[in-house]
Amino acid sequence: MLRRLESLPTEAAKIDPGWRRARTRPPLAEVFGSISTRPTGPFWRKLIAFLGPGYLVAVGYMDPGNWATSLAGGSKFGYALLTIALLSNLMAILLQALCARLGIASGRDLAQACRDAFPRAISWPLWLLAEVAICATDLAEVIGTAIGLNLLFGLPLEIGVIITALDVFLILWLQNLGFRWVEAFIVTMLGVITVCFAIQIALADPDWGGVIRGFAPTTEIVTNPEMLYLALGILGATVMPHNLYLHSGVVQTRRFGDSVEEKREAIQLATVDSTIALMFALLINASILILAAATFHKTGQTDVAELDQVHSFLAPLLGSAIAPTLFGIALLACGLNSTVTATLAGQIVMEGFLDLRLPGWARRLITRGIAIVPAAVVTVLYGESGTAQLLIFSQVVLSLQLPFAVVPLVMFTADRRKMGELRAPAWAIVLASATAAIIIALNVKLVVDFALG
Repeated sequence: MLRRLESLPTEAAKIDPGWRRARTRPPLAEVFGSISTRPTGPFWRKLIAFLGPGYLVAVGYMDPGNWATSLAGGSKFGYALLTIALLSNLMAILLQALCARLGIASGRDLAQACRDAFPRAISWPLWLLAEVAICATDLAEVIGTAIGLNLLFGLPLEIGVIITALDVFLILWLQNLGFRWVEAFIVTMLGVITVCFAIQIALADPDWGGVIRGFAPTTEIVTNPEMLYLALGILGATVMPHNLYLHSGVVQTRRFGDSVEEKREAIQLATVDSTIALMFALLINASILILAAATFHKTGQTDVAELDQVHSFLAPLLGSAIAPTLFGIALLACGLNSTVTATLAGQIVMEGFLDLRLPGWARRLITRGIAIVPAAVVTVLYGESGTAQLLIFSQVVLSLQLPFAVVPLVMFTADRRKMGELRAPAWAIVLASATAAIIIALNVKLVVDFALG
């Protein structure tokens, strides 16, 4: 770790080729390069040392906002939107691989890369848009956690929102133990979510033929404005802007060499890590939609989207009193996970764009405050009614923010001056450009549909 830190340029250092500014300090400096890896040995042993950042990223692909959009899509349209969940996941795998490449090859997270590549007239608006995305993310996660606390323990939503602020201290405590403890907490919560949904899916006994057909694309998704709105919500909940900033930062908690070959191998290992984790996320996301389709859509309840509605409806539909409790436990575990990773992403965004030099606890309180205050206000104003609409709207906001993170990411990883020999291969750039074009086109259509009523 010391070797990597000492090799970082200071502010007076020579600017790297292709960048307007020199690197000043690493992302998440307190844990940068803190986890050792295996320079030699079989591939699987090296991979084990790299496993972790992908699961932090995967958390963002199964947050409470995702639950709301998937539950709404499954109850209203059955299994039809499974194809969007699959498409979104494939897009996510590609984009997260580019994030890992950017972080390892350039030593910058996406926020730092934007600051070092663009003039302030561009980088500052990008920072503001990234903060909006963080607020939208936290709105979904804070409300989801508060609902989970309400369902399990009867706590009012307002109290639940305040309790979620304590995750700042949870992160500080875990990071003091070591970043591996943060990753262990995340993986444990993911295990809880998996067990809960496995039992619920077994109780629901879905139509597996319909599930398979649901993964086939249909033109109705584009021609039906209501289906498109939910599809964009799923897209925004799956390919989330804050995850692009998060992954490019946390991948650098691994200690790898400085040579091109060592970095190339690190990129390969980090890509495998995130791909495995995101396939796991697809399993959870599909399970949420399948559960809604097999219970609510099947019985004609096509307007179920409120998370507390789901909790109360599951017992009579599945014939088991344990089903609502499992749903509440999974929701709470999901919310806790998501608030932890969103706070880390907020730290990366603020530090990266503004190059702030503050103590760790102060940075986290600021980034958490920026996100939690709007969430608290909205929760107090709307209460339990309308939380699903707020959750889905937050995911559509995230989808609208996506191009402002995806386009710079593709630009940087395609630029040989910035990436050198570790520039992304041509096929990846073509697919990533197509992904960006699809996201932008869908967003334009959504805005036009809204404008035309």
